[in-house]
Amino acid sequence: MLNGSPYPKSFASDNHTGVHPAVLAAIGAANTGDAPAYGDDRWTHDFEAKVKEVFGEGAAGFAVFNGSGANMVGLAQTLRRPFDAIICPDTAHIATGEAGAAERLLGVKLFTVSTPLGKLVPSDVTKVLDALEGSNQPRPTAVSISQVTELGTCYTPDEVSALADVAHAHGLLLHMDGARLANAAAFLGCPLRDFTTDAGVDVVNFGGTKNGALAAEAVIFLSATLAEGLPLLRRQSLQLASKMRFISAQLTALLTDDLWRANADHANAMSRRLADGVSDLPGLSIHYPVESNAVFATLPPEAIPVLQSMYSFHVWDKSESVVRWMTAFDTTPAHVDDFIADIRKVLNA
Repeated sequence: MLNGSPYPKSFASDNHTGVHPAVLAAIGAANTGDAPAYGDDRWTHDFEAKVKEVFGEGAAGFAVFNGSGANMVGLAQTLRRPFDAIICPDTAHIATGEAGAAERLLGVKLFTVSTPLGKLVPSDVTKVLDALEGSNQPRPTAVSISQVTELGTCYTPDEVSALADVAHAHGLLLHMDGARLANAAAFLGCPLRDFTTDAGVDVVNFGGTKNGALAAEAVIFLSATLAEGLPLLRRQSLQLASKMRFISAQLTALLTDDLWRANADHANAMSRRLADGVSDLPGLSIHYPVESNAVFATLPPEAIPVLQSMYSFHVWDKSESVVRWMTAFDTTPAHVDDFIADIRKVLNA
């Protein structure tokens, strides 16, 4: 048993990790004396300045508690009328992993599109819009994509730019769920702004929790004019922290000296190590391209419960025996190699 867990290392989610030491140190450093509440503190001002440094002078960043909250706050700002709607992949977290928050809290219809690798293309958007023309259906005002996608794949800057162009041509905004934004930039080998600000994204989440933070995410509007009224909307959405300095300090730590990239680079490398270590096994196949810190694998059905008795991981698609293995900033080569060795034993390879 390790740290109270029956598993030697979790491969279920990068949410299972602890906090990066530098982030924990930043929380401790902020825990000195009193400071104004609700973000009127020097740590939050530092975070807001860092957002402009990383994403561009026109960017406005707002710290929130969690990823679902970041999605709801960001998407709420894209809605204008009670009959608005959002176009997204059918695998999108807002459609499958947030308990209907978009429908319940925003009162918005989601037009979901089936995508082979979790990525929308411009024709997906135009097909939805064409099908709605002249109908009594709600009208989309935003396109929402995930970077990294829920299938572990990444949009290139050109792919994002093409989506932004088609969205803007039809008067829609482009929202990016960036729960694993750092992992995408690490895989693509580019700055965060290459596939956000410079590609025409309107609002993006910067995910901190999966990248080594305790409970810290950010909603970033890439044009300050889009953020009008956001402080009140964040409070109304129950995403305003009274002791904001402790969230802001974490985000600033991740954005300083590219700590976010170091964490993501390492997590991605561990997934690549895992995929390479099992790719030759009979009865096992890699289901989606490994472009981040996720490995989706198809296993013999009988092997899954045996491995789950040894390691924590999720079954992604029971009907096709697809599992998802996640790595994180604190996954070590030894963790991965031990897992590979046990997979080989279970598969008798």
